[in-house]
Amino acid sequence: MIKLYKVLVFLFLISSSAFSQVDYNKLIIRKNISQQWELDSIDKKGTFRLVSYRPIYFAAARWSSKRNEAPFDESGEFATDEKNIFNNIETKFQISFKTKLFQGLFFGTGDLWAGYTQKAHWQVYNKKLSRAFRELNYEPEIILNFPVNIDLFQGKIRTFGIILNHQSNGKDIPTSRSWNRIILNIGYEFNNWTVNFRPWYRMPDTEDENPGITRYVGDAELELGTHFGKHEFYTIINHSFSTFEKGNIQLNYVFPIHGHLRGHAQVFHGYGETLIDYNVSQTTIGIGVSFANW
Repeated sequence: MIKLYKVLVFLFLISSSAFSQVDYNKLIIRKNISQQWELDSIDKKGTFRLVSYRPIYFAAARWSSKRNEAPFDESGEFATDEKNIFNNIETKFQISFKTKLFQGLFFGTGDLWAGYTQKAHWQVYNKKLSRAFRELNYEPEIILNFPVNIDLFQGKIRTFGIILNHQSNGKDIPTSRSWNRIILNIGYEFNNWTVNFRPWYRMPDTEDENPGITRYVGDAELELGTHFGKHEFYTIINHSFSTFEKGNIQLNYVFPIHGHLRGHAQVFHGYGETLIDYNVSQTTIGIGVSFANW
């Protein structure tokens, strides 16, 4: 625990001195939707280039208000009495990349992308568990994206996409969790704000390892992001159209430290921060560094 406190103190000190140390001319601000998806001709980069997709970050410390000590007992063959002893504090990191496979499909307008995101929760401070990974979530995607330019209110709808999404934790029964979705993505810009609305349809699964996941996690996601100078904020909200007492919200603040090094503070509340926790409600707070955002 002493080592953890040293990490937290270090991150606090470097974040508090960010304004005096940072070289603002060298920092990269949040990308707009055209830059993210290479919509306009000036932003086209060609195919098979590996670029960042979702945020890439490392949280040196993530505290949870509720440990999921025993994965929720499911029905039938997915039931488990396994007991685990987890710490409330762990590390968390996310990596995410995408590459364009084909450019100019469907009358020269559509682009086909492949994306991959991996999220890890690591009990690095838990010596009793041999510092094991508590949960790993893998999320490959195929994305068909179209540029649009539709005026709406004082902004513009800039993109429309269709996504085939698979997410799983790679575990065996009874702690295996996975689902498949067809996701629509609508991207909207207003001044320095970006908004992405992603409703989805969960594809049927005869062996449902996480029954009722849409009741807990939701069937749509809303992502809002902006920046003020070199300080970036983004929020991710998952909710259901049928029930309003569940879902989740994630708040993120990315701040300059020195050069391209940026700090990252994250607060999460609700269900489904990971697949193994899809029906567990908790509040988590994480602090670390950010390497890439939307």
